[in-house]
Amino acid sequence: MEIFLMIDPDKEGYLTLDNQLCFVLYSTSNAMSRSYQPLLKALDLTYLQYLVMMVLWEEQVINVKALGKKLHLDSGTLTPLLKRLETKGYVNRTRSQEDERIRLISVTEVGEQLKEQAQHIPEKMMCLSKMEADELISLKAACERLLANLTD
Repeated sequence: MEIFLMIDPDKEGYLTLDNQLCFVLYSTSNAMSRSYQPLLKALDLTYLQYLVMMVLWEEQVINVKALGKKLHLDSGTLTPLLKRLETKGYVNRTRSQEDERIRLISVTEVGEQLKEQAQHIPEKMMCLSKMEADELISLKAACERLLANLTD
């Protein structure tokens, strides 16, 4: 199977769905999100909420702009998501003491306890992939390189 990324518009099969890298990436992303759903249901988290919590488990406190940059999400997507996490008691949203325009997000004690319950998720997802660790590492590196190239 050939992969076409605007190489030759006259090439046979150029506009067939099966030859599109974008479609397989989109479909894989959807399948990954669906695979996470049963694992995250026990934590009362959506996939995007889980991503936010992973950043907070690592950073403890982060401003909304930096969080959005790290997750490649805009504030219109983040704000309602963060409000729901705050309602659940997993995060606090406060204003910066130095600049009131800056909204800070911090993980609560309840949110930190959630981390312990989430410890099994990466291993279960690796098992679901049915791929070797080195294959997954190479795939991740290739996707990171593609993302960087497309967002430069």
